[in-house]
Amino acid sequence: MNGSLEGKVAVVAGATRGAGRGIARMLGAAGATVYCTGRSVRGRPAGTRPETIDETAAMVTGHGGVGIAVRTDHTVPDEVDALFARVRQEQGRLDVLVNDVWGGDELTEFGAPFWRASIDKGLLMLQRAVFAHVITSRYGAPLLLDTGSGLIVEITDGDSYTYRGNIFYDLAKTSAIRLAFAMARELRRTKVTAVALTPGFLRSEAMLERFGVTEANWRDGAKKDPNFIASETPAFVGRAIVALATDPNVGAKSGRVFSSWGLSDEYGFTDLDGERPHWGRHAEATYGADVFKRCDEPFYEHWRGGPVEILFPDWP
Repeated sequence: MNGSLEGKVAVVAGATRGAGRGIARMLGAAGATVYCTGRSVRGRPAGTRPETIDETAAMVTGHGGVGIAVRTDHTVPDEVDALFARVRQEQGRLDVLVNDVWGGDELTEFGAPFWRASIDKGLLMLQRAVFAHVITSRYGAPLLLDTGSGLIVEITDGDSYTYRGNIFYDLAKTSAIRLAFAMARELRRTKVTAVALTPGFLRSEAMLERFGVTEANWRDGAKKDPNFIASETPAFVGRAIVALATDPNVGAKSGRVFSSWGLSDEYGFTDLDGERPHWGRHAEATYGADVFKRCDEPFYEHWRGGPVEILFPDWP
């Protein structure tokens, strides 16, 4: 894996498991100090899964970085404020902020139409997966700006206009893309970059368990779902973030949505097994190109330029 983050500091919000854990591990492998945050700590898991941020922090250190676990409920502004105050006091800088807070696995009602969906579950999902991201960026951005440059990454699901199977889930994941765009607009006169990033079919801890396989024999999962053959480890999207964070020209990407497989094509990194899984090609071949029309370039190009300056001439 190319690129060094020695001397750099990252916060991975939602580092307990899945993509967040993979991202934290790969940032550590690149030499970064990584604050691993979430609600599940040793002896006190927040949900039904056993993984904790303490385990993730130990993995970061084991990969060559410095892992620091900080229990944080990212829906509580005071806790998030305290997190970044601690980072400022201990490190004096912040270079990478990853918004991967989710907490919606037990809330998503795939297949339930909106007129039957649980309002309570849906609103809680939006609180965790949208408002928590806003709160985290609100308190993390000042430290990035004081550092002088940096990267904010919004983790989403999909880079297309595809309906995602549930109205609240669809809104949450699409909102992450819009958040990156909106933050990029407001950060455009700074050296802080904001992007959205999606992994492909993720072989998370929960997904391996669901398919009854391990990382050693994961290909057997394709017997249950042929799409699983195009899956990727959580480290793949982690390596995508390392590539972004070490790219001196990453600012040109601000405001856009990217995919792990697309960035692999661009930067040349591989998954842990040396392969380069490509969910985009697999999905297009399986379901057709029109189904997965990307929501990046046309949308971004349309809005780049004038509206903010015209409507708000004193905008910073």
